Amino acid sequence: MSERAQYTCYILPARRLQQLFDSLKRRGYQPIAPTVRDGAIVYEPVDSVEELPIGYSDEQRAGVYRLRRSNHRAFFEYVVSPHSWKRYLYPPRQRLWRAVRDGNGGFDIEQEQEAPPRYAFVGVRACELAAIRILDRVFLSEHYCDEYYAHRREETLLVAVNCTHPAGNCFCTSVGTGPRVQEGHDLVLTEVLQGSEHFFLVEVGSARGAAVLEDVDVHPATEEQQQRARQAVERASQRVTKRLDTEGLKELLYRHLDSPHWEEVAKRCLTCSNCTMVCPTCFCHTIEDVTNLQGTVAERWRQWDSCFHVDFSYIHGSPVRVSESSRYRQWITHKLASWQDQFGVLGCVGCGRCITWCPVGIDITEEVRALRQGEEGRAVPTPPKEESHANA
Repeated sequence: MSERAQYTCYILPARRLQQLFDSLKRRGYQPIAPTVRDGAIVYEPVDSVEELPIGYSDEQRAGVYRLRRSNHRAFFEYVVSPHSWKRYLYPPRQRLWRAVRDGNGGFDIEQEQEAPPRYAFVGVRACELAAIRILDRVFLSEHYCDEYYAHRREETLLVAVNCTHPAGNCFCTSVGTGPRVQEGHDLVLTEVLQGSEHFFLVEVGSARGAAVLEDVDVHPATEEQQQRARQAVERASQRVTKRLDTEGLKELLYRHLDSPHWEEVAKRCLTCSNCTMVCPTCFCHTIEDVTNLQGTVAERWRQWDSCFHVDFSYIHGSPVRVSESSRYRQWITHKLASWQDQFGVLGCVGCGRCITWCPVGIDITEEVRALRQGEEGRAVPTPPKEESHANA
């Protein structure tokens, strides 16, 4: 048994973090990690740790996103990006097949057979791991397996990061998805920055993760170092103040399919689909067939769509959900209720993206609270107005 196989927790000094990226690349992985672009933290291919959002944190409130600079060199003090990792597992636009006229009056069908990219996602939060597990249920079920998703998923290595600085819209503790990483990772890092001491506690979650560490200069963690990392995550859990009451949530929403509350939401909702585009679990799509002008090539493409779009519910002559109220009701009821009937879990992981990136600051937790208060006969307070994005 190698020395590395005897331990599951290691210390990686922050100054050696580049070694982890170098090890990933030597094994054929392209690191996808957080970086700053256009005033936001996004997930993009990177090669150097200097491309990470060093010294950045983010402020998130209903309809508000701001980046903040600090005087230290923390790598992962932000929370979650407006991007989600699904864009690499389930691309926003993907060709499914191509047909080329063969000269004999027929067509040859060319399936997409490119080798799937080998990604290493670096900086995946606990709520985002939960979102990936939900997508696995959707696309890798025993009844239906999406081969495009399956190939990308199989080739992806997950380097998670425990959350130590939650934002104002986080409610992962309500749905049991964070802030501590529990499962589904190859490696998980916990950043500890105290005074002049800056290191990562590295926990191994798979044989692939252990192999990556073979080329990284780490050493076994002491119990005191592990305790400091645990305390950092526990403090983060205590700072999560937003709540979603999940008790009887499915039944609550089913009881309110005809509630007048949806009309009140519709007065604010722009049906812009921002919430579904940033959501890490929404998987609605449409199929588009295109041909060239000569009629010699035809292609079928799959691209993201949203239940907030009128045409998404178009069936045999007209849309089913025309009003803004019906579309918002469809989204929240599917996310929090019928999703449970379909897949056995909530469709929400508590990341708060839909709240942050809603231009008018509609808060999914407040809408659920309003329904509960309406049943109890209490006055439902009007949600406070927030300033809109200036840095989106």
